[in-house]
Amino acid sequence: MTGSQRYRVLGVDPGLNITGYGIVDFSSGSHGASIVEGGAIRTDSKADIARRIQQIHADITAILTEFSPDLVAIENLYAHYAHPRTSILMAHARGVILLAAQQAGVAVRGLAATKVKKSLTGNGHASKLQIQKAIQAVCKLDAPPEPPDVADALAIALCAGRQL
Repeated sequence: MTGSQRYRVLGVDPGLNITGYGIVDFSSGSHGASIVEGGAIRTDSKADIARRIQQIHADITAILTEFSPDLVAIENLYAHYAHPRTSILMAHARGVILLAAQQAGVAVRGLAATKVKKSLTGNGHASKLQIQKAIQAVCKLDAPPEPPDVADALAIALCAGRQL
């Protein structure tokens, strides 16, 4: 970034039930970051998977259109040996988010969850509550972001934006 440019990052914590998102602005000449928006896309757990991923795609597309980020930062897939189904379900959500970003012509950066957690708390295995409290402190919020997926998305955006 040169001059007093703004750089906007959309952080996404993909999930089939809840996809958290957070939009953070970074300005050159300033070490700070400011939250523009944070929220969660919730799908109907009783709906079939095709309907759920269609909703995630439509909602992310609307967010991309409304906020015009310069970068989409998204958590990389990882599979825990005890819960392989979780990563498979997350992959469906992640795939349509990547598609929406590509269709909008927005660059994408994938980040490992451990890297994001370490950048924010110093601990690559921080709990959801630790991430929420760290976001509350860093962003000077009155309360921790809810649900935790929003805090995770803001953490992803902050981590990506600080690497620019």
